[in-house]
This record gives sequence, structure tokens and C-alpha cells, in this order.
Amino acid sequence: MRLMKQSRQETLIYLAAWVVLFAAPLLSLYVRTVNDPTLVFNWAEVFIVWRKFALFLALFLVHNYLLAPLLVYKYRRVVYFSIVAVVIALFTVYQCTSRPERPDRRPPHERLERPDNPDRPELPDIPENPGIPENPELPENLEFPGDPDFDERPLPPRFEEGHRPPLIIGEHDILAIVVLILMFGVNVGIKGYFRSRHDRQRLSELEHENLEQQLEYLRYQINPHFFMNTLNNIHALVDIDPVKAKDTIVELSKMMRFVLYEGNKQGVPLSREFDFIRHYVALMQLRFTDKVKISLDLPQMAPDRQIPPLILITFIENAFKHGVSYKHDSFITIKAVAEAGRLQFECRNTKAEQPNQEKGGVGLRNVRQRLDLLFDDNYTLRIQDEAEIYSVELEIPLT
Repeated sequence: MRLMKQSRQETLIYLAAWVVLFAAPLLSLYVRTVNDPTLVFNWAEVFIVWRKFALFLALFLVHNYLLAPLLVYKYRRVVYFSIVAVVIALFTVYQCTSRPERPDRRPPHERLERPDNPDRPELPDIPENPGIPENPELPENLEFPGDPDFDERPLPPRFEEGHRPPLIIGEHDILAIVVLILMFGVNVGIKGYFRSRHDRQRLSELEHENLEQQLEYLRYQINPHFFMNTLNNIHALVDIDPVKAKDTIVELSKMMRFVLYEGNKQGVPLSREFDFIRHYVALMQLRFTDKVKISLDLPQMAPDRQIPPLILITFIENAFKHGVSYKHDSFITIKAVAEAGRLQFECRNTKAEQPNQEKGGVGLRNVRQRLDLLFDDNYTLRIQDEAEIYSVELEIPLT
């Protein structure tokens, strides 16, 4: 949600900047026509400027939505700078080859030989200077000191009709390229600013949330009711099956050790999290008869990846608390698959006739908030609350 809000703020900044940029030619021409009554408001001039701005706008959209995320969000620097270099090179070629041919680039003889215009007024005759002869004759022995081959120097090259000078980057082309580079840089800077601000806010909230979650784990995940029921089961097993009672005490101690020493860490090995779930399910099975079918499918050889501690137990505890019926057969199915750097978790259970509403969805709301803080939008949580079946599907990345 916060990321979408910041994305809207960023979009509004870009929209305001481009609106001002496209409105500038209108305001400039309007001010000129007001100050000079002889000028007429000409939309053609505005469209010429807008056509140039449209090219920059198209390049900006490509950079903002396709190229800049490669650098700011995915950190693919080589790919980003390579593509940007190609874009700038293509823009340079287009800018240099699309310049309109100006009259001063025509061959010299075309600039001097002008057609006679009968409507053009004739220039007044300039009186001849009587002191200068009409056809002065130069002396035969006239020499130019310091340049004996003056008359043999080649004339400057002249371009034939229909040919233009070779491709040269002009000052306007250089200015356009600099503007394009600055536009890309400002775009990356603004996007990086919003990204860093979002990361700082997430880190601050995550640190605060972790402190609250540590107390929440001790108070809610392993709650007094769980301990009371487990200890009662152990007490009953002491006389019936002392060996099993001892094993149950060992299971309970392992769970407590995990909660106390691993629950405050940012990540724990995936195998340790799976072991914790196995211990929890084994203790919960002591409370129910064969009418409750419990299926636990966890990989025996978990990959060497880490997962936030106690991120899955909320859904499992919710299944045991709300999914066991004492009137008809019930089932609880727990499955996890770790592959391709991601964990796919599924928990399905039947629904009791009158589910306990004491929790009020607080546990699920807390775990959803924690998922938002930990993974932002890089996770998937689907909850289906049907008439008789309640299912949870979660997919998160592994570190």
C-alpha cells in the first residue's frame, strides 16, 4: 500500500513537470503577442516545439517504466548503462540526420546568383569615381612580396548541386543530447529517492514490529492454553506410557528452546523451522482421537536457505483451533515445498460447527502485516473460507 502511494506521488511529480514544460511555449508566445501588437498568435510555432518535446516525452516514458527500474529496483547496472548508451547513440544519429537544410548550406554560386525580380525596385546608380579608370591595367612586372605563388593557390572546394556537407554535430544537437542525459539522470535520482525513503520507512517499522512480535510470540503463538493442555497430556501419560511421556517432555523443551533463542532473529534455517512445526503437531496430536486425520508433509532434506522464524505456525495453530469438530470426522493437511528459492506452504482444514470467534482474526491480521514488512509485494497469500473447508496458500522467497 505504501509503495503504491509513493508511486502515485512520483507520477504526480513527473506529470506536473511535463505539463509545465508543454505549457511554456503557449505562455511565451502569448506574452510576445501581448507586448508586440504586430505579432499574431501562431499555433504552428507551438506545434513545432511540441513535436520536439514529444520525442523527449517518449524517451522519458521508456526510461521511466522500462530502463530505470533495472537500475533502481533490480540493480542490473551493466544492462542499464548498456541500453542507455545505445538509446543515446540512436538519438544522436537521429538528431544529426534530421536537421533541416538551411539556405546558407547551399553552394556559393547558388547564393550569389539570384533570379531577377521585375517587381523589385531598382537601386539608384552610383556615380563613377572619375579618379579611378574603368578598366585599370596592372603592370606586367607586378609582384606580391612574400607569396610568389599567389596566382597558383587552389580555390576553396565547392559542393556540387544536391550535395550537403558531411555529418557534423552542431551546437543544437549537443544541447539536445545533454538535455536527454540530464533528463535520464533526474529520472533515476527521483526514483532512487522514493526507493530509499520507502526502504528507510520499512526498516524502521520492521525494527519496531520485531520488538512487538517477540512478545507476541511468547504470549500468543505458544499460549498458556497450549501449555496447560500439553502438561495435562503428559501427566496422563506418566502412568500409561512413561516412555512416551518422557518423549513428549523432550518435544516441549525443544519447542521452548526454539522460541526463546531463535524467535528474535531475522532468519533461521528452513530445517529448524520445519522441526519446530513437527514438534508442535506431535504435541497437538496427543489431544485428539483418530477422528481427526492429521497429514504433515514437510521435506526431510530442506535446502540450505533461511526463513523468518515462526512465520508459518500462525496458520497451523489456527487450523487446530478452528478446524477440529467433535461431532464428525475432521482433517488437517499441512504441506510445504521448497524449490527455486521460494517456499510454497499450504494448510487445509475442516471447519467446526461453531468456530471460536475469540481470536477475531487478530493472528491472521498480524501475520499479514508482518509479511508486508518482510517481503513487501514479493509474496502471495491466498485464503479461501468456504462452507466446510478453510485453506491457506502462502508463497514467500527464501534467503
